[in-house]
Amino acid sequence: MSDFDLDLRTVEEHIDDELELEGSILLDVLDGSKDPEKWLEAVNAGNVLVLNVNGDVNELAAGFARDIKEAGGTLVHFRGFLIVAPPGVDVDTSRL
Repeated sequence: MSDFDLDLRTVEEHIDDELELEGSILLDVLDGSKDPEKWLEAVNAGNVLVLNVNGDVNELAAGFARDIKEAGGTLVHFRGFLIVAPPGVDVDTSRL
């Protein structure tokens, strides 16, 4: 064994301080039937949206995509789904 000293309690305290994510992962359908303001409210509350796109994604997301992007959020269209994450939640697309 080496003389490596690890204080797990201190590490846990720092993790708790920096990891203050709130919200949920919300699954729904993006088909134009919901008011775009509802999507904005959900993301602004810290939720990640996984939306099954039923139609043209550009048209269906037009009512909220720009606001999400301008606020620092992320939108990724992947295999028929639109993933919408609030600021501070990264969507890693490096494996695509």
